[in-house]
Amino acid sequence: MCGGFTCSKNTLVGLNVIYILVSFLMIGVAVHGKVSGIVTSLPIVGGITACGVFLLMISVIGLIGAVRHHQVLLFFYMVVLFLIFLIQFSCSCAALAINEGDEIKLIKSAWKTAETKSPSLVIQAEQTFDCCGLGLGEDNIPYLEPTADDQNFTIANDVFKNYPDAECYHAANTSMKTDCHTCYSHISDKVDSGFNAAGGLGLFFSFTELFGGIVAARYRNLLDPFASGPAGAPFAGGM
Repeated sequence: MCGGFTCSKNTLVGLNVIYILVSFLMIGVAVHGKVSGIVTSLPIVGGITACGVFLLMISVIGLIGAVRHHQVLLFFYMVVLFLIFLIQFSCSCAALAINEGDEIKLIKSAWKTAETKSPSLVIQAEQTFDCCGLGLGEDNIPYLEPTADDQNFTIANDVFKNYPDAECYHAANTSMKTDCHTCYSHISDKVDSGFNAAGGLGLFFSFTELFGGIVAARYRNLLDPFASGPAGAPFAGGM
């Protein structure tokens, strides 16, 4: 019967096997991104890898607890899964609820921080989207044409030195092509779709974590029908 001991055990085992596969996928994507040069930021790679390792650890604990019907491991697994559900559910709702004004503030703050602490991220973004400058003024109003400061940063850092066919390529003392636009015009839609996708996917997986926690709590309180009774007890091993 579904909801019994065997069904709950098989459900937990299957759920944790899926989590283990997802954790290996996260670690593999992070390593591939670093090796292939798609992602050059060590904090990003380290963060994805750490999430994958943490998910792998929790999944292994849940898998062992489900197979052995271990009370302590199942309790720890249940509590951690519920905490992860609360955090992920809150973050997913926040990602889905964010508006255009908040997106502009986040993009501008991240861009300014990268310009001062990690210029390589800005250079990589301009090369990827073939753009020049962020495109947000002091009043957070977007503009399309790169300003002189935007062009000076691009020239000073040789952003398009090896990309002569790029729309934003221009040498010193030369005018920039009219087809070159700021980066905000390229990334605004991608950031919006990214927030929606991350929020929706996170919301979906948060409910799988809640489901796993409920199944673990139920399974923990069920008696194992295949376990033998304690020595000396009436009908020990006689089920």
